[in-house]
Amino acid sequence: MSEEQMSATPPGMRPEGRRPRPAARPLDAVDEAIVRLLRHDGRASVRAVAERVHISRANAYARINRLVEDGVIRGFTARIDHERAGRGASAYVTLKIVQDSWRSVKEELERLPGAAHIALVSGDFDVLLLVHTADNRELRDLVLTRIQAIPGVIGTHTLLVFEETDLLPEPP
Repeated sequence: MSEEQMSATPPGMRPEGRRPRPAARPLDAVDEAIVRLLRHDGRASVRAVAERVHISRANAYARINRLVEDGVIRGFTARIDHERAGRGASAYVTLKIVQDSWRSVKEELERLPGAAHIALVSGDFDVLLLVHTADNRELRDLVLTRIQAIPGVIGTHTLLVFEETDLLPEPP
């Protein structure tokens, strides 16, 4: 991967001089294979990608750049073992929020230490938040002190995670 690809721009933001993202379009079989391979190993070289999906390096480079430019690939990252990284307590926290407070609540949740995933959902609650903390005491403080103090949060429910597994696509 080039330096430009490795320092991908956060979603929704465009650096100076870059064109806006085009409309979504279906990926062809080669693009799907590239995405699957990079999801499995984000450190794969362009040469390795080209060899695995049976295209030239120039074609692989152009396709990867286009997938990044189009916003299909939002960045390259490491998968973390949270327990080995000192964040052994994980939980899904469901939140009920005041109607029309999503944007402000989301901004506050994004600032929380250990917040890993935030989703606006339908059903019995409004927001699903995945957090990783050092231990249950830190988790308790995060939920009872930080999250419940956010303006717009009506209530929370915490689901402790006993074990988790990241599902990754098989490489091509």
